[in-house]
Amino acid sequence: MLAYSGLRAAKANISRHSLGSAIRYDMIVGLRYKSQTTDMASSESPHNYAKQSSMPNLVNPEIPKKDVNPKQILEKPLYERAVVRLPEWQKALGEAIVSIFHMDMDRIRAGSIGGSKYYYMCKDQSLQYKNEVLSETAAFWYSTLGLPRTFAQWYQITILHIWMLFVRMRALPFKVGKNYQQKLVDKFFKDIDMRLSEEMDIRSGTIRTRYLKDFHSQMIGIVASLDEALASQSDAVLASAIWRNVFNGDKNIDIVKLEAVIRYVRMQLYVLDKISDRAFGFGDFEFVSPAETVDPLTPEEVQQLRKVTKEKYESIDGKILPSQHSSLSLDE
Repeated sequence: MLAYSGLRAAKANISRHSLGSAIRYDMIVGLRYKSQTTDMASSESPHNYAKQSSMPNLVNPEIPKKDVNPKQILEKPLYERAVVRLPEWQKALGEAIVSIFHMDMDRIRAGSIGGSKYYYMCKDQSLQYKNEVLSETAAFWYSTLGLPRTFAQWYQITILHIWMLFVRMRALPFKVGKNYQQKLVDKFFKDIDMRLSEEMDIRSGTIRTRYLKDFHSQMIGIVASLDEALASQSDAVLASAIWRNVFNGDKNIDIVKLEAVIRYVRMQLYVLDKISDRAFGFGDFEFVSPAETVDPLTPEEVQQLRKVTKEKYESIDGKILPSQHSSLSLDE
């Protein structure tokens, strides 16, 4: 299903979404993308398309060799967890502080959304530990595509998802988008530092710092290659970037599996394009499962989506809590 709660409500009667569209890229609007309907006959999900591969997966793909102490896994701060419920007086006090000091909520929200929710979404797409049942998305990468279950592979898949969010964040007002990107990157490297220490037993801060610098350099190169594909308006260039990074330049790459990942990226970018700045900034986006497909929206459905978003974020009586204030557009 489409990864936006408002659209789920608007299209509750639609159970399948096919990506019958190619992505046309436009550098003028900050590398934002638009959909362009084509005559693609197939509406198969990335997962089902990859299943058509006739090439065998790795016989014994690598798996994590060590379990992780759950206490050592990087967790959300207490105030960001869904189970936390603040007393009404604390909520009122918080709203008063925001109002009195005219706090920039878009700037503050970048930490809890860009640096927390969206990072955990990227991380969880391929996260797995020893003897753990793979999630639906992780199974797509490791079982369906046959990629090795290694830290390096998790890193590549996570960056791919972070980059897709970067594309949307760049379309936000400059200062807001830059802040969201920075918070996302900060949490990413904080998590990597923790995993190097706890999962790989690298206790030396000097050695970890050296690794982090290497990972940062790799990230710059990966994002640059994906940006090049975005600007080139070419799926061939995008396929080349994904082959070099996600598939590690495998000379025996199965083109069917490579195209499945291209389809996966396409549909995420399409959904990201259709969600408004306000909804995205408030954390309403979720990645579409590789087992699903995405139908291009009709103009009427786009208007319905905008209507649902406005109903959610604009009070009927014109009163909005100070913490809900935002400069982000409900239409763009």
